[in-house]
Amino acid sequence: MDNAFEIRQMVKGYPKFKLGPLDLSLEPGTVMGYIGPNGSGKTTTINCLAGLIRPDKGDMTIFGRKNEHKNPEWKFDIGYVGDTHVFYENWTGAKNLKFLSKFYPDWSDELVNTMIQKFDVPVNKRAKDLSKGNRAKLAIVSALAHSPRLLLLDEPTSGLDPVVRSEVLDVLFEVVESEDRAIFYSTHILSDISRLADDLAFLVEGKIKLKSPKDDLIENWRKISFRMKKNQSQFKSGVSFKQDGREYQVISSEFNQTLEHIRELGAENIQDNRLSIDEIAVHILRGENNA
Repeated sequence: MDNAFEIRQMVKGYPKFKLGPLDLSLEPGTVMGYIGPNGSGKTTTINCLAGLIRPDKGDMTIFGRKNEHKNPEWKFDIGYVGDTHVFYENWTGAKNLKFLSKFYPDWSDELVNTMIQKFDVPVNKRAKDLSKGNRAKLAIVSALAHSPRLLLLDEPTSGLDPVVRSEVLDVLFEVVESEDRAIFYSTHILSDISRLADDLAFLVEGKIKLKSPKDDLIENWRKISFRMKKNQSQFKSGVSFKQDGREYQVISSEFNQTLEHIRELGAENIQDNRLSIDEIAVHILRGENNA
């Protein structure tokens, strides 16, 4: 089966910023969290995948079909939701959905009605009168109505209250229950990523710093506390450490390697704790080297 998307050596340059060369792929049936600071290139990546902007170099495929503007059929496999939800403001939500339906052969009014009821979207209101939460729900409905196999999400729940975010995530879970569908999800709300994602890709200054299964990060990254008589300033797979007399605290990106090393050094009273995805992301995005 083809990957949901494949990016090969993609480059997009601006006067003060360059994305890439970027190599990234996403398997069907999985969710990838795309994490990085503002200005790192996350939105540019998603916009290139969605065909909203053209890269300067490189190739992209969507389920095996080239991302080409002259042959746009691949766009039927994509659903897109950004942090800004664009509608015809004087039209009702229902009229906006009806208009969008004309562009998608696989649009399902039945699916739309199911999601409207599930989300309790007031589609008889004009778009400009909808709350931010209801605009986000309407955007999700419009993106999912044609059952896209690849869902591109760029900060889709930004500014939403926890209840609405939870409802949106519940629907996204249902999307990936089908093994031939996938989600590429960029967000600063790492609790959403922790709940939803299978893999994480960290983008810093236009380049992928690390790509890893989420479960591997949670398993391998630990905070290790111990006592040791001699002074030590380097630890295998340690990304940072603190020392207070004989007391040490090491953040490790490979727990077993660090544990073996400190035991060889004569460490005592060893204790370890797992880190949250938020904590791990901070260390990775800071670019901390092994300590």
